[in-house]
Amino acid sequence: MAESLVFSLAESFISKLASRAVEETSLALGVYNHLREIKDTVSLIKAVLLDADQKQRHNHELREWLRQIKHVFSNAEDVIDDFECEALRKRVVNSSGTVTRKVRRFFSSSNPLVYRLKMAHNIKHIKERFDKVASDRVKFGLQINDSDNRLVKRRELTHSHVVDSDVIGRDYDKQKIIDLLLQGDKGVSVIPIVGIGGLGKTTLAKAVFNDKSVDESFSLKIWVCVSDDFELEHLLVKILNSASVSDSATNLTHKENFRNLDIEQLQHHLRNTVGGKKILLVLDDVWNEDRVKWVELNNLIQFGDDGSKVLVTTRSHAIAKMMSTNTTYILQGLSSKDSLSVFVYWAFKDGEDTNYPELMKIGKEIVQKCGGIPLALRTLGSSLFLKIDIQEWKFVRDNEIWSLPQKEDTILPAIKLSYDQLPSYLKQCFSCFCLFEKDFHFLNIHLTGFWEALGFLPSPNRGESVEDVSNRILHELWSRSFLQDFVVLGSSCKFKLHDLVHDLALYVAKHEFQLVKFHNENVLENVLHLSFFENDLLGPTPMPTRLRTIVFPIEANNEAFLNTLTSRCKFLRILKLTDSTYESLPGSIGKLKHLRYLNLARNKELKSLPNSICKLQNLITLKLGGCTKLEILPNGIGNLISLRQLSITTKQSNFPNKEISKLANLESLSISSCDNLESLFQGIQLPRLKFLNISLCENLKSLPLHAIVNLETLLIDNCNKLNLSFDHDNEISNLRSKLLCLDSLPQLVSSIPQWLRGCANTLHTLKIDNCENLYKLHEWSLTLVCLNILVIRNCSKLVSLTDDTCFLPNLEVLGIVGSPELLGRYQPGVGCDWHKISHIKQVYIE
Repeated sequence: MAESLVFSLAESFISKLASRAVEETSLALGVYNHLREIKDTVSLIKAVLLDADQKQRHNHELREWLRQIKHVFSNAEDVIDDFECEALRKRVVNSSGTVTRKVRRFFSSSNPLVYRLKMAHNIKHIKERFDKVASDRVKFGLQINDSDNRLVKRRELTHSHVVDSDVIGRDYDKQKIIDLLLQGDKGVSVIPIVGIGGLGKTTLAKAVFNDKSVDESFSLKIWVCVSDDFELEHLLVKILNSASVSDSATNLTHKENFRNLDIEQLQHHLRNTVGGKKILLVLDDVWNEDRVKWVELNNLIQFGDDGSKVLVTTRSHAIAKMMSTNTTYILQGLSSKDSLSVFVYWAFKDGEDTNYPELMKIGKEIVQKCGGIPLALRTLGSSLFLKIDIQEWKFVRDNEIWSLPQKEDTILPAIKLSYDQLPSYLKQCFSCFCLFEKDFHFLNIHLTGFWEALGFLPSPNRGESVEDVSNRILHELWSRSFLQDFVVLGSSCKFKLHDLVHDLALYVAKHEFQLVKFHNENVLENVLHLSFFENDLLGPTPMPTRLRTIVFPIEANNEAFLNTLTSRCKFLRILKLTDSTYESLPGSIGKLKHLRYLNLARNKELKSLPNSICKLQNLITLKLGGCTKLEILPNGIGNLISLRQLSITTKQSNFPNKEISKLANLESLSISSCDNLESLFQGIQLPRLKFLNISLCENLKSLPLHAIVNLETLLIDNCNKLNLSFDHDNEISNLRSKLLCLDSLPQLVSSIPQWLRGCANTLHTLKIDNCENLYKLHEWSLTLVCLNILVIRNCSKLVSLTDDTCFLPNLEVLGIVGSPELLGRYQPGVGCDWHKISHIKQVYIE
């Protein structure tokens, strides 16, 4: 159903046409008037797209019209992006100074006259296509609606969402399953929980898994999410990984190493792990009905002690019958009363349902349509949260989607209905989820780079960053229950998708996004975004030439495929090629002038990058972290003038400062495992740099921050020779840092760096970990008047926080862990210096 995204494409396209780069280039090429005419035509089309989206379900011809428009927008965007590429190319050439001739040769485009004629032809062709679809709109009788206001009319957003373990209406089911688990059976028993998708099988299993009585009854608990993957070797790795986290007493190999073991070695580790222990193993979301594979696994887990249990969640009664040793627990839908409780919890703020009797009357009718399915109740309740317009509630109650024929495990109407109510830009962002496999553990950084590269993010509000916009979208999707297990980690967040929500993403984006999982699966002709599940799926299948995204699998090694891809797919915006075994990349990668996102992280065999990579002036994100054999950064990296995000691992002792200083738009820089690196930022300015992370650079000695005054977040760890004391503290008095983390820095001795005085009015979080030689905080630290959070871990020589009578009066959180001298002095209520910190709201001392 990708046709529903056209409105957002129209908005984005009009915005591109209005950009300064497009205006200047179109004037130079003599096509400015044609672009103005195209903009007027697109505005006419955009005005009826929302109405067309509402009416397309019953009108095949209208649906095809929307699909045509989408293709035209896609092709037109490629043409307009060419204007932006040309503008960026000229900027690099014109700013090259004394090496103009060399740079001009490196960045030479085609003959200017030929280029001008080609672009004029492309613009004329695009104009004709837009004119055609614009004239066709008349026959559909569409109404003008030029504002996507599906998120208005909301009361103040103050709702506090429960975590998934807070199960409403499942107390009886939880206790029954616990009773089954605690039965003293001989050997290892298997108990399946079976029920349709969305009933809450996984949530119920989590509640049981985390129950105190279960904790006390099993010496080892293991949780494995199975989904589509029931290969024995993969399952053993997952089991051992989970066991290594659950059982801190065992000295298991680090989980990344399990992937390198053969099946015999894995079995040996498993026997050592579970042998003689009473274990609880949860196999969540089992789909595979191959009895041979189940018997193989079952034989291996029989080493557990008597009373050990395997708890299985599945939608399939056949799987439950195959795996069960005695009892299968069939999970039913919630009662009418509990269903209403779930719906009300998500649709209203606490107690406010009584203020809206008319909405409650309609809500009860909606609840009846949800069939007692918690996911449906939660999703629809969330979609109506803080909406007080009675017509919006009636729209949900009376929607025809409820009357469509449904199979047992197809997408729930309630989820699809909630999706339909999303604004167009949220639908675009949601579609990207289908590029990742089921049960993928997301971080917000996984999505931000993708969304930005594809132009899916709306323009930031005043004072907002791209990351702020991305996080706002994720919170919007979470508030509508499209995301689960949502945890905020400072400025980051992590989450998962319910498998039915993942199915929805695949369904709504099926014509443009494709996750290739099987050998006999053909790549769709018009697909724009492609992700491969396994390395051996990279084959000779022709790739669509207008491909925008390609995500390679882990350990990719098909050089012929990569060469073909970079030669043919000239319109790529995203290339994710992590954890591969390539030693080099083809020079043709420099022809991907539309590329915005290039992720080469953890390519541990990669030794060099082609210099042609520096032709990618549109590149926003470049990830080279973990490329431990990379000798040197490519010559001319300063030409990547659009770069915002850069992560680096190389063997260099010094970076090319002159080139780095040209990256004027750089906002985030991560430098890790650069074993030979000795110095950074000698005499250069990075005026927009806000985030700096330096890790595992054991020979780094100096880090002058004099000219990086806009730095907000600084993270430094495991740099054994780094001296953070500077001679010219006054030169960095304008620091605006908000977050500082210092970890494992043996040169941090007499006190924390005095240059921190420069950010006394901005620093709100300071964390100091494993600085074993640090023995005092400087008395000027009392000037950190905005500091809210201070955490000190494992600083064994630190003997005192302050000699003053009151330590940091504005501090709200103080954590002290593993620092014995401090533990005694500041022990709550009894320590000799407790009175100096007793004003702090939250004090954690271990």
